[in-house]
Amino acid sequence: MSGHTINRRRVVVTGLGMASAIGVDEKSMWANLLAGRGGIDHLKCLDTTPYQVEIGAEVDREATTARLKSLRRRPIDRALDLAMVAASGALEQAGLASGPPPYDEQDVAVIFGTGVGSAQAHHTAFSAFFEKGVKGLRPTTVPRCMYNAISSGLSIHFRLTGANYMVVSACTSATNAIGTAFRMVRDGYAETVLCGGAEGFFDPFFYGVWDNLGVLSTNPDPARACRPFDTGRDGCVLGEGAGALVVESLRSARERGVRVRGEILGYGESSDAKHRTSPNPEGQALAMRRALADAGVTPGEIGVINAHGTATRSNDLCESQSIRQVLGAAADRVPVVANKSYFGHTLGASGALETIVALLGLEAGVVPPNLNLQRPDPECPVTLVGSEPQPVDSPLAMKNSFGFGGGNGVLVLRRIE
Repeated sequence: MSGHTINRRRVVVTGLGMASAIGVDEKSMWANLLAGRGGIDHLKCLDTTPYQVEIGAEVDREATTARLKSLRRRPIDRALDLAMVAASGALEQAGLASGPPPYDEQDVAVIFGTGVGSAQAHHTAFSAFFEKGVKGLRPTTVPRCMYNAISSGLSIHFRLTGANYMVVSACTSATNAIGTAFRMVRDGYAETVLCGGAEGFFDPFFYGVWDNLGVLSTNPDPARACRPFDTGRDGCVLGEGAGALVVESLRSARERGVRVRGEILGYGESSDAKHRTSPNPEGQALAMRRALADAGVTPGEIGVINAHGTATRSNDLCESQSIRQVLGAAADRVPVVANKSYFGHTLGASGALETIVALLGLEAGVVPPNLNLQRPDPECPVTLVGSEPQPVDSPLAMKNSFGFGGGNGVLVLRRIE
């Protein structure tokens, strides 16, 4: 173990893949971000008549189906399907997969996060049970409904023989998965890891329980409903999606001659240990400090913060307080951006999609605008990016993720010069 601890390796990202409401490819997603075009709309995949809230962020069904067809797959479960789309993009970009299957075996691990798992498969199974009883349950229910159906599905399809498992920690899941992958590569337990998160939950049951929770925006205008850090915010907006990253050692990337999209410098995690649904600034601040210490950088060196930014009053206030605790006076100049107003709150996948946005921003030297930030909340003592893209010179970014259950995960990212 001592050898692993002493000989820490540099960890870089060589593949990015996404399935979001603003694009299932990097070019489209980035163009929409810079243009301030969000993907929240009235839901089409679900009859919203019984619900209070009728909006959400859906991934284009035709684009998803076309991508699956190119992978010689048919739709199985929405979360797994979206994970397949994102993973295929990341693996292709990293030079680890090309064309249709079958693929050659590769020693690549798969560590994915989810808060909900195979929601569509669960809903189908429960519906069959209540309609037909035990006889209505298919033998495939178990493998389709298990939470690791996502990671194992990716492992089997792309023939990745490293470890495969899921991280389940609500809205922190994907960031925890990326952090776990980072540590595996840094400390020599894996050379390459496919990591990220996926959620597909627009079914009558899961959407119904969130609709009754009272945290969703009731703004009837989809384009203006999600308003992180704005005084007019009234809740989050759900979005389905997936994000995937290929992380590997810098040595491996150089030997393979692949393009490096950024570097993961540090990772920190903590638990509030206070309440299941109310966030705590001390717990969040602890995760930020641990990430900074792990990365070996000071708070003042951070150039931009990609916030969790759910657009709920309690989260935005708490996150602003924790950022101020950690950054001190530097919070007056470090820009803060929240991406959920573009592709919704994708719960366990949010950390992956938002880490991808942060890496793209570092690479381009620009931060996409905050949507719907018309009146910044004076009770949120942070410096918020405005309605236009903002240049950022610093090569360092911090990515925050916080979840129900009190779990916190924070990444420190760096641009590769």
